[in-house]
Amino acid sequence: MATIDLATQQRITQLIAQELSASARQVESAIALLDEGATVPFIARYRKEATGGLDDVQLRALDERLGYLRELEQRRQAIVKSIEEQGKLTPILATHLAQVMTKQELEDIYLPYKPKRRTKGQIAKEAGLEPLALSLFADPNLVPIEAAQAFVKAEKSEDGADFTTVNAVLDGARDILVEAWAEDAALVQHMRQWLWDTGVLVSQLIDGKNPDESETAKFKDYFAYDEPIARIPSHRALAVFRGRSLDILHVRLTQEIEPEPGKPSLAEGRLALQLKWSHQQRAADDWLRKAVAWLWRVKLSLSLERDLFAKLREAAEGVAIKVFGDNLRDLLLAAPAGSHTVMGLDPGIRTGVKVAVVDATGKLLDTATVFPHEPRRDWQGALHTLAALCAKHRVVLIAIGNGTASRETDKLAAELVKMLADKTGHHMQKVVVSEAGASVYSASAFASEEMPDVDVSLRGAASIARRLQDPLAELVKIDPKSIGVGQYQHDVNQTELARALDAVVEDCVNGVGVDLNTASAPLLARVSGLSNTVARAVVRWREANGAFKNRQQLLKVSGLGPKAFEQSAGFLRIRDGDNPLDTTGVHPETYPIVEAILQTTGKPVDQLMGNTQFLKTLKPEQFARDGVGSITVKDILSELEKPGRDPRPDFVVARFNDGVEDIADLRPDMVLEGTVSNVAQFGAFVDLGVHQDGLIHVSQLANRFVEDAREVVKTGQVVKVKVLEVDVPRKRISLTMRLDAVVTRAGDRSTTSDPKSNMSAGRDAKVKASSRGSQQAPQSAMQSAFAKLKGLK
Repeated sequence: MATIDLATQQRITQLIAQELSASARQVESAIALLDEGATVPFIARYRKEATGGLDDVQLRALDERLGYLRELEQRRQAIVKSIEEQGKLTPILATHLAQVMTKQELEDIYLPYKPKRRTKGQIAKEAGLEPLALSLFADPNLVPIEAAQAFVKAEKSEDGADFTTVNAVLDGARDILVEAWAEDAALVQHMRQWLWDTGVLVSQLIDGKNPDESETAKFKDYFAYDEPIARIPSHRALAVFRGRSLDILHVRLTQEIEPEPGKPSLAEGRLALQLKWSHQQRAADDWLRKAVAWLWRVKLSLSLERDLFAKLREAAEGVAIKVFGDNLRDLLLAAPAGSHTVMGLDPGIRTGVKVAVVDATGKLLDTATVFPHEPRRDWQGALHTLAALCAKHRVVLIAIGNGTASRETDKLAAELVKMLADKTGHHMQKVVVSEAGASVYSASAFASEEMPDVDVSLRGAASIARRLQDPLAELVKIDPKSIGVGQYQHDVNQTELARALDAVVEDCVNGVGVDLNTASAPLLARVSGLSNTVARAVVRWREANGAFKNRQQLLKVSGLGPKAFEQSAGFLRIRDGDNPLDTTGVHPETYPIVEAILQTTGKPVDQLMGNTQFLKTLKPEQFARDGVGSITVKDILSELEKPGRDPRPDFVVARFNDGVEDIADLRPDMVLEGTVSNVAQFGAFVDLGVHQDGLIHVSQLANRFVEDAREVVKTGQVVKVKVLEVDVPRKRISLTMRLDAVVTRAGDRSTTSDPKSNMSAGRDAKVKASSRGSQQAPQSAMQSAFAKLKGLK
């Protein structure tokens, strides 16, 4: 790996500082900490003094940008070395290369010097035709046929090159010019940007494809579709690219105005303008016009289309990955029900409803399988079994998976709750939870370790129960991609997706903190500084020696050295241990600061912790010392005010309406509660407990313009919605959160007559009918949004 000199490092630091609106000192300190192996959560939480308070979002951006710029520098050095070895590195070229700040520009400049197979232009150059090419371009008054006569060869060359005719010589001269132009970095960059600004992406159904076939019909809205490439939203771009990859759609990039047959295109005119040439009826102008056309059609059109499609895909993937990460963060930070005995129900029809009861710590207590649904229909037997389990273990909460037969099982749970309340006074609460990823966990190696003698199907019920107690602690056991809170997850760069989602999980786990004496190995492995191996070693030590009494005991764990201790200790909590400070986010390295506060105030630690009113009277500057400034002291005082605080919201559940169990039970104007299951830029999906999520289009989220749905809702949030439209055959439910809107209907469409409506925002979901294809019936924004999504998750 190439080394980066000090001057270049300083330039990278200055550039990142400018982009983050931070000082060079802040960025330099953060880079040094990252290079030393410090994690983003650790730096954001415990090194604010060094970085001037850069938060985790800024640090993630810094880390990503730093990686890009370092890769760019390494590639720059490799290119400079290659050109230098060819003896073609001039001072001007070296300066130009040094100033480039994107990988694309760097490759554009390198293109003429990149080793490649012999081209037609090179063969023509070797035959001595370059003077002819240059003279015809420099002086179009020359007559091409006459000028070429002097370059005609008497016979073919030894390698088979044939320039024995005037036409062959002129073709060779054309190849020389076209290749030179195609390798002109400034020209290529100009055309790429121009095409991005003005180009139109067009998709059409591939000839011969059956439009009614189920897989093909999913892309119906793109059978005759066009839209300016620079304005295509990410979800539409990814849908088009998926259709192309499945050989359903033919996708191409066109210009704003298609050329008439035999006429130059806009792109050819743009190239001529950049080459400072125009057709003035001179002797060589027809020949030059054909050369420009050849440049566009053969050399640039396909390569630039490929570049711009890659740019569009990269941008679309970036948005999709961000949405996935944001939704995952919301799900991981959903409110925990807390330490209660929970019964988990994994609904099923033929195979029955799997039942698992876990205690307040998540330990599996009991399992069963009941068959209340088809084909056995043992409703009373199921109630009896469940009632016995609830009485035996004093169940407080019932967690119901939201999969197949969820609504029917929810009805069973409702009857159970009412029956026990009436007969025994035993009050419980039922909650429908997402079971996404439960089957993946059930078959995992870790599930086998946790529950070795339990059937795979019953493990899923236990996972459903635990994710109600603490979503974060349970969901970290599952690959984030299997949790199902994003779209097009199989279409985006899997490495980038995994990196982004791992960062989200890491930030969430460390933001909440981890109970050292109850956490599983997968949860501990997400703690700053702890690897999978060390996390398992922590669990083994705990099993062999009992609960940790203080944080210092971590240093007794095999493989956990001083560096790992520094990175992890502040995020690990010990309840009922030797030191009350171990329950807080105060790092052990700053315990001396707390001791100084205790000495100064004359109060014992138990009287200081939680004493908000008194702590607010203390001045952070009073306790600052070398290496620990007022920013850190302020954080310590905040921790002491609310020791062991959980940043997650309070536990709230949606109340499903009685009698609404299937999509067919829904009617326009119904007002329901539901849980947001997924959020995209164009809208939010809501679980209403009817086996089919409804969509709130972005235009229906509020009585104001909303650009991104996440401005209003988050995954896991309980919302009240009104039904706008129900399409049972196509399983589509249109919802609104604008409960005061008056719903009117025209034909089979629903719209709102509220004058505050921002249905114009529907442009994000409405696909423009192609002017090249047949006219389609107009669609509402909601219908268009559904059309984009059907089958594309």
